[in-house]
Amino acid sequence: MTPDEAVRETIDLVFRKFAELGSARQVVAHLRDQSVALPHRDLRQGRISWLPADYAPVHRILTNPVYAGVYAYGRSKTEKHLDDQGRVRVRQKSRPTSEWQVLIEGHHHGFVSYEAFLLIQERLRSNWRAPLTESGGAVREGAALLQGLIRCGRCGRRMQVTYSGGHGKVRRYSCHQAHRMQAAEHACQSLGGVRLDQRVADAFLTVLEPASLEATIAALREGEKAWEVDRKQRLLMVEQARYQAERAKRQFDQVEPENRLVARTLEREWEARLAVVTEREHDLARFQTSRPNPLTAEEISWLRSAGADLRSVWGGETTTHRERKQLIRCLIKEVVVTVHRERSEADVTVVWAGGAATKLISKLNRTGEHHRATDDDVLDFVRRLAPQYTNEQIAFILNAKHLRTGHGNTFTARRVATLRLRLGIPSPKVTTPVDTSDASWMDVPLAARALGVSVDTIRRWAREGFLEARQVMPQAPWRIHITDDVRQRVVPDAPAGWLGLADTAKALGRSKQTILHWVQSGRLQAVQVTSGKRKGLRIELEKKPVGLFAGQ
Repeated sequence: MTPDEAVRETIDLVFRKFAELGSARQVVAHLRDQSVALPHRDLRQGRISWLPADYAPVHRILTNPVYAGVYAYGRSKTEKHLDDQGRVRVRQKSRPTSEWQVLIEGHHHGFVSYEAFLLIQERLRSNWRAPLTESGGAVREGAALLQGLIRCGRCGRRMQVTYSGGHGKVRRYSCHQAHRMQAAEHACQSLGGVRLDQRVADAFLTVLEPASLEATIAALREGEKAWEVDRKQRLLMVEQARYQAERAKRQFDQVEPENRLVARTLEREWEARLAVVTEREHDLARFQTSRPNPLTAEEISWLRSAGADLRSVWGGETTTHRERKQLIRCLIKEVVVTVHRERSEADVTVVWAGGAATKLISKLNRTGEHHRATDDDVLDFVRRLAPQYTNEQIAFILNAKHLRTGHGNTFTARRVATLRLRLGIPSPKVTTPVDTSDASWMDVPLAARALGVSVDTIRRWAREGFLEARQVMPQAPWRIHITDDVRQRVVPDAPAGWLGLADTAKALGRSKQTILHWVQSGRLQAVQVTSGKRKGLRIELEKKPVGLFAGQ
């Protein structure tokens, strides 16, 4: 155990935060957020440096048995093999605990017990992306309360979570593994997540109700103790920084003033150490402003008489989805669900951490039970688009405009078809009619083939006004008017003397935007060259602008 108290407190902080947060990456995020540096020892010089927290050193602290008071040898082995080119490759492979050559528990004083160390390893393994048939995984930010815990009651596989609707508020649990991996005819089962989450949460809160008051008081007191521990760690960091600054000052004072080569180096080192002292003192001052108010005897007495509503805390705005999931995982090992569509119910088995199980029934949503009306604006758009576009095209246009169904879902061809059928949307006249019987009006791919250019070029010409084009609404597909005159203005090469847009603007002393306006209004003749280095717009200068623009 190092005699440096700042190092000891920082390592102990890593273990305490992992016990609280349950994830190595969450520990790193906390340390970075609180500007807590980690100690790094130089084995050759024996010095300790302090660097910003990162995942690799935090993970090494949590997985090294030396921090649990254990002497271990032979935790890994060297393997050699030949690659495809016949070269020898060497790699280190970790061994399971049972295969370690030496393991001596209680060899020295550790930060945690060996039993706690084994629980940490089990929690780290459970945070990995679980195999397809297993449950688990680190707690995430989504609203699905049973993420990583729910198991299919039919095939026994882990069920997946999907989100939909506005801002991903609609969650659903589904089991598709048999369908995907074994070519089963159908997916096993799926069900909405809101009712199921609420049913399991009610069971969880019911179990905690007898102890909720004392748990609340204990949590408040624990928060006060945790703040004092964190404050002590920051005080030690300030003390350590001051020692380093004082040491650098002594080194600077001992050098001869004439030896400026050395003095300048030591002076910069001293200034750097003083900057660290200032930074850590400011960090300590900011932290002390967040001190929680300790509970008084009168407040504790009032809590016991008034009671504590754990359900209000659970549903409070300040309680995050991640925190609810961490609470759930303290008591619940897994949840097994079997859906019965004929009864509109799901059989739910909650397996608690101690091995006991609770049977529950969760109601399923009936078809159309939560129907919400689609906005009138969306219905109007569908009416305008219906005469000319397929359901797939309509769905694409509505999604491009970020419109949603009454349930907050994106549009699909099936949802558009259902909307039109259920509401009986007719096919009235379009606001900007396009005569589909006129063969000169084409969609973009057909127009591109007619002119021998790409579809991107057709869209660009339509936006620039070189081609006559129409849209029922923004984001709707273009309808392009291809006439004989248009075909004559799209040529492989321009006539002699015709200039590009930039050269024309320079010759006439006008901006390129003005030249384009004159081309679109017919005051200047232009063609589009489709091949060679002269590809692009070419403009005739022999015919000068007339009328209002003649003298400009």
